[in-house]
Amino acid sequence: MSVSPKKQLGQHFLVDENILGVIGRLAELSPADVVLEIGPGLGVLTRYLASRVAHVHAVELDASLEPHLRGLGDNVDVRFGDALRIDLTTDATKLVANLPYNIATPLLVESLDGLPAIELWCVMVQREVADRLFAAPRTKAYGAVSVLVQLTCERTGFHPVSRTVFRPPPNVDSALVAFRRVGLPAGYPHVKRVVAAAFAHRRKTLPNSLELAGVSSRAQAAAALEAIGRDAATRAEALAPAEFVTLAEALA
Repeated sequence: MSVSPKKQLGQHFLVDENILGVIGRLAELSPADVVLEIGPGLGVLTRYLASRVAHVHAVELDASLEPHLRGLGDNVDVRFGDALRIDLTTDATKLVANLPYNIATPLLVESLDGLPAIELWCVMVQREVADRLFAAPRTKAYGAVSVLVQLTCERTGFHPVSRTVFRPPPNVDSALVAFRRVGLPAGYPHVKRVVAAAFAHRRKTLPNSLELAGVSSRAQAAAALEAIGRDAATRAEALAPAEFVTLAEALA
C-alpha cells in the first residue's frame, strides 16, 4: 500500500535500512530495553527496534498510517496522537526516533524533565538542531535548548545522515545524535524558566531580557549577575550552562 508523505506534518519517511545499524549502535540497544519511538511513519525503524528490544511504545500523529503499523510484533504498541499533547509516560528508558522535524526541539526539551525515566536519547533531527544541542557558548547555534540539554545530559554519539535515506528527501541535512542523562540540577523548573527568558530576547542584555519575560526586574537581574561575577551588560549567549544554575539561584 503506497502512501504520500504529508508536507503539513513535516513527514519524511525513513526508507534506507542501511542507517538502522548506526541507530542500533548509538542507541546501545539490548534485549532488555523498553523503547519510546515518536513518529514511526511507515514502521521501518519500529520493525528494527522490535526485533532487538523487549518492547516498543510508538506514538504517531497521522492515523492514516495505521495500516502500515499493524502486525509489527506482540512487543509493539502504537498510539495515535500529538506527541506534544498526550501523556508520553511509559516504562521506556530509551527514546529512539526519527523525530518529525517540526516538533523535534520542543519535544526534546520537554522530555528532559517530563520523561524522567528516559536515560538515553538517540534521535534523528535536522543537522541544524543536532548542532544546537551541544553548541558552545558565544556561538550562533548556542541557545536555550543547548543549555538545558547540556545541564542534564552528555553526548555519547553523533553521525551525519544523507538526505537520500528519506522519502521525500528533505531540503536540509540531518544527523543522528545520542546523549545520556546525567541528572537534573536542583531547582530545575526555575532554571528552565530563567533559561527560556534569557534567550527570549537574544540581542538584549540579560537584565532587559529577563524583565521583558517577567522573570525579574532589571535591577534584580543586574544584582544577580554581579553576584555570580558577571557584568550587567552580559547577554545570554555568554553564559556557560552551569552559570545559568548559579544565576537562577541568585535570582531566587
